[in-house]
Amino acid sequence: MRRQLFFRMDPPKVLVIGFGAIILLGTLLLSLPASTVNGRGLTFLDALFTATSATCVTGLVVVDTGDIFTRFGEMVILSMIQIGGLGFMSFATLLAFILGKRISFKERLIIQESMNNATVEGIVRLVKRIFIFTAVVEITGGIILSLRFSQEMAAGKAIYFGFFHAVSNFNNAGFDLMGGFKGLTEYVEDPIVNLTMISLISLGGIGFIVMNELFEYRSTRRISLHSKIVMAVSGVLVFGGALLIFIMEFNNPSTLKPMSMTGKIFGAFYQAVTPRTAGSNTLNIPDLKQSTLFLIIFLMFIGASPGSTGGGIKTTTFAVLIGAVKSQIRGREDITFFGRRMNYSIISKAMTVSLIALFLVGSITMILTITEPGKDFLMIFFETVSAFSTVGLSMGLTPELSSYGKVLITITMFAGRIGPLTLAFAVTKKRKEDHYRYPAGKVMIG
Repeated sequence: MRRQLFFRMDPPKVLVIGFGAIILLGTLLLSLPASTVNGRGLTFLDALFTATSATCVTGLVVVDTGDIFTRFGEMVILSMIQIGGLGFMSFATLLAFILGKRISFKERLIIQESMNNATVEGIVRLVKRIFIFTAVVEITGGIILSLRFSQEMAAGKAIYFGFFHAVSNFNNAGFDLMGGFKGLTEYVEDPIVNLTMISLISLGGIGFIVMNELFEYRSTRRISLHSKIVMAVSGVLVFGGALLIFIMEFNNPSTLKPMSMTGKIFGAFYQAVTPRTAGSNTLNIPDLKQSTLFLIIFLMFIGASPGSTGGGIKTTTFAVLIGAVKSQIRGREDITFFGRRMNYSIISKAMTVSLIALFLVGSITMILTITEPGKDFLMIFFETVSAFSTVGLSMGLTPELSSYGKVLITITMFAGRIGPLTLAFAVTKKRKEDHYRYPAGKVMIG
């Protein structure tokens, strides 16, 4: 009866309740004495913050993961990262496969909503492939990182570290076990760690829909408009961002200046890739120039792509907005990409998502300037965008947040992972179609 009631709800409500239940369970587990090294467990608020950050694959932490948690606590976090990254409905579908149960149409709609897929057709087959893709990528990344870490750690620890960081980065979570809130700064010039992490982050952030199309390309010889836009925008943001970071940080004595040319290139590329909602870092974020920090805020706000493990307003949303501006400047009515016209509903959705996101980020930032007096505005703004876009990069504010600040950032992470539009649909009444239209009116713009 409860299961029927749960799946009778609108898909957005199911997603909100489902993610909320996972976060609550994680909060209870991280509050247990067995979860922390000191044997006392986290306080409820810190446990809630950490569970939300892990389930929403953000990576912002109020306590250092490698220093505070036991293996049990770390495995709880890793489990929430995996479930949160792939979506709890994907795991529910996997369980149904194992038990031999049929996936109902309503459940397929919920999976479609959770993955931002355009159609329900083939959604179950896509979920099966998602688990195959995930297993192959995470195992491959885990093996490579394990072999690298084994050069400086015991074999067992190296394997554990390798697979933990592979899962964390593929799911764009950004949690690390290095301790001392230092992230991966020790590996800034390491080619194996850099290339492996960048590959994991990129594959997780590009979206399973694109990965599936690339996998089928040999037989279909077809790439959809969605995938073309995702790959084009992702390429511009990564390579353009890396070039700008390289230029702005080249002579910064606290970041790139002391490094070799190879280290400078790796450092610039990693910091351009990680704002795509990954959250791990090889440069110390507070040491970056303000211009670089502002660029990273811009990259974080755009985020990853639909149907991925990442957040943000998404690359396709950004592309549609740029297309709208371009069309207006040229005096054209249609927004076109690769010889295809965008429907009005897509343009309207892109604008709605962006405006809700801007309103949420602006509101939370303003409130945090009140709850966190004396803190630098750029630091507060950076942390808020990082939370909303489920990135996890931090200028050091998160561990110093007040109780009110932790609650606000927790809400922001949750809203960012669910998606601003999905969350808005979940908290409003059931949507009804209008059976009439008002007369057209004119308003002066600009």
